[in-house]
Amino acid sequence: MTKKNYCLILAGGIGQRLWPVSRSTRPKQFLDLFGTGRTLLQQTYDRVARFIDPENIFVSTNLQYLPLVYEQLPQVDDMHILEEPLRRGTLASVVWGMAMITKRDPKARVLVTPSDQLILQEANYENNMLDGLDFVGNEGSLLVMGVKASRPETGYGYIQRGDEINEKGISKVKTFSEKPSHEFAEMFVKDGGFLWNTGLQAFRADVFLDTLCRIVPEYQLGIPRLMADAESGDARLVPEVFQMLPNLSLAVGILERADNVYVKECSFGWADIGTWTSIHDDCPADNQGNVLMDTKAYLYECADNVIRLPQGRIAVVKGLKDYVIAEEGEILMICPREDAATMRRMHTDTKFM
Repeated sequence: MTKKNYCLILAGGIGQRLWPVSRSTRPKQFLDLFGTGRTLLQQTYDRVARFIDPENIFVSTNLQYLPLVYEQLPQVDDMHILEEPLRRGTLASVVWGMAMITKRDPKARVLVTPSDQLILQEANYENNMLDGLDFVGNEGSLLVMGVKASRPETGYGYIQRGDEINEKGISKVKTFSEKPSHEFAEMFVKDGGFLWNTGLQAFRADVFLDTLCRIVPEYQLGIPRLMADAESGDARLVPEVFQMLPNLSLAVGILERADNVYVKECSFGWADIGTWTSIHDDCPADNQGNVLMDTKAYLYECADNVIRLPQGRIAVVKGLKDYVIAEEGEILMICPREDAATMRRMHTDTKFM
């Protein structure tokens, strides 16, 4: 286990697309959705701690969720839990994390991971991530992790690979496409040269910061100030400059604009826990395609549903197809699985937050 490898876990999202189970008060990363005994955040930490020294693991989260992080990851040093007083997009969160990690080791090889993914083949995951970290340690490059696109999914990002692929499945990125139309998604899958973007990235800390300074002018002053704050400030208190950074995602802010971005094709049973539809398509199901998320249910003439009820509740359902049945607290939602617009309207009604 090399001391050069670090990890930054991003745990500040609100998970609104899995409403009503995931809510702003307790988003999906803090939930045990599948009855494993560990929340998605805890599973993420456990997964990376197998091959990255726990002393080199940092967590970035919104100020609102600090008590949940402290409760669920008591083994993480308080100085490694980075507060975000407001949501500024993933780019600002990663930059603040890189400033803190660079204070310890400018040449640190950093894996950035979301905290809300399902990984079914953890041994393959470890091997893929270590290959990626070795690559960025020797190259002045940014690396994104992709998996083979198996269906025309419109809710994912796509990465077009270059033609030259090394023995580790790494190639230069040609293009990024975020949440394409169904027509384009079908073209990408048929083409075979496109991968789904898993949201996992690896890079050397100094390479990331240098690249960002070149392509995002707003950071040319912001990064030196962040570095100064990292040297003198308390890691648990986000610097004032954080609030003035542009509100950008990591993908839009740097990966889609830099010329030194590579992609590695991975295979570790990846599932995005982003929407009810992705859960249905990527998670284990019964013979009729029903996904029961740690829920006891008696189903008759039912197919392709997703059901998630609290412990102690039992579902008895007849004749439903392509539905979501989800209960949390005072809310029971029964809704067509593909009717995302209706779900969003329900969620934006503030009395149900």
